[in-house]
Amino acid sequence: MTTQCMGWPGRICGAACSRGHDVTLYNLGVRGETSQDIKRRWRAEAAPRMLAGMNCAMVFAFGLNDCVLVDDAKLRAEPGQTAINARAVLTEAKAWLPSLFIGPAPVDDTRSPPLLIAGKKIRIQNIQIAEANQVLARVMAEIDVPYLDVFTQLTENPQWHELMKQGDGVHPPGQGYDLLAQSILNWEPWCRLLGQPSIP
Repeated sequence: MTTQCMGWPGRICGAACSRGHDVTLYNLGVRGETSQDIKRRWRAEAAPRMLAGMNCAMVFAFGLNDCVLVDDAKLRAEPGQTAINARAVLTEAKAWLPSLFIGPAPVDDTRSPPLLIAGKKIRIQNIQIAEANQVLARVMAEIDVPYLDVFTQLTENPQWHELMKQGDGVHPPGQGYDLLAQSILNWEPWCRLLGQPSIP
């Protein structure tokens, strides 16, 4: 897999194309956005890209930025608000198009995260990501949206932790995105979306 400026979305769609699928990827992620930000804009930005007569689907991944603690005082979004936002977004999305959700990945919380909010001290801790992961998994189960718990998978993977030491503490290097992409490529709901068996 290519390791430059692709993240996991480029990797999974590149793998799909290499298997003969006609895939057009629109990555609508904005660095630092919370679930509230995504709730505000997702439909208006997605709608123009969903062409009539085409097989379209959406893969959501948010929640990590909700877990950012600002000035050691307040989370950018409490778990309850994350749940409310996720339920609203995915309930609407699922009624419109096939939708999947990829949960947040663990970080290296022994290091200072990259600058996110000018003039503010921020921290991201795995204990808070774990709580967000549980909240998101529960909400997706309740509204019947497939949810991939990559937090648990990668927390238990020593290679992930070694690779995270090479990144900025939040974003892994290319090999880390390869690991994350492989988890998605082997995930039955993703394979079912493409109409293919799981990749060995």
